Amino acid sequence: MAKDTVTIIGGGLMGAGLAQIFALADHPVIVYGRPGGAITKVLDTIKADCDLWVRYGVTTQEKAEAAQKLVSISHDMAAAVADADFVLEAIAEKLDLKQETFRDLDAMTKPSAVLASCTSVISITEIAAKSKGKHRILGTHFWNPPGLIPLVEVVQTVDTSPQAIEYTMNILTQAGKKALHVKKDVPGFLANRMQHALWREAVSIVENGIADAATVDESIRTSFGLRLPILAPLENADMIGLDLTLNIHEYILKHLEASPDPSPLLKEKVAKGELGFKAGQGFRSWTPEAMAASRSRLKEYLLETAGKKRKDG
Repeated sequence: MAKDTVTIIGGGLMGAGLAQIFALADHPVIVYGRPGGAITKVLDTIKADCDLWVRYGVTTQEKAEAAQKLVSISHDMAAAVADADFVLEAIAEKLDLKQETFRDLDAMTKPSAVLASCTSVISITEIAAKSKGKHRILGTHFWNPPGLIPLVEVVQTVDTSPQAIEYTMNILTQAGKKALHVKKDVPGFLANRMQHALWREAVSIVENGIADAATVDESIRTSFGLRLPILAPLENADMIGLDLTLNIHEYILKHLEASPDPSPLLKEKVAKGELGFKAGQGFRSWTPEAMAASRSRLKEYLLETAGKKRKDG
């Protein structure tokens, strides 16, 4: 029996990654994008990533070749979504553009289609504001690179139907993703809220002269960062005891960074043009070789982790 058709709106790196995920799960995939630009590279990007996945044991050569045959490109949005069962929007992070896109998708798609935004920051409620079929609109926050990081946050609004949530959770799970239900449409959704709480404290430590940036990063890599994939915060709290956790919080929370505004140090660096990799200077100095090594370490780690998971599972 043929699997549901998935249409991706947007042909950038995220769009290509999403297409690869669903094609490898045997779904027919259509990627929509305007002629020229990123859309011209989608098929080449998918092939290159599939080749890499085969090399690291994340998938098989047979599966990779079959998946590539399931992906097609369209420059006509109405035609691309006409028969779609699941539509994923992966365009620029601009609220007005997303609102207009979902208003159009709402009119172009069949009533049963579920419409998802892959935004990482914008309110799903606001994105759906100009659409009539708000009950079938939700958020699917994939993490980059989407094929190698398991998590997808499925974000509902007060209007999203239980049926749309259930369908999305199922299709993502069947495609090999770790779909987690976020019950309220709040800024940062789920994991980004926790990630940036950590970043705020890390920046504050540097700003207050407690340790330099390299030391902050190394302290995380060589301590709780090692156990996070196995022992996450709330399980850890239960393990050590909530009475001890309460005692620690009663002492330490008042000493942690709690500003609702971005760090003055961060603002200063941006004002000076110290933007990180793109400038060769951020919290740390970066040579081209160091930047390449950092990106390579991350990619190899994710590929090796995904390959090991497939082998063990």
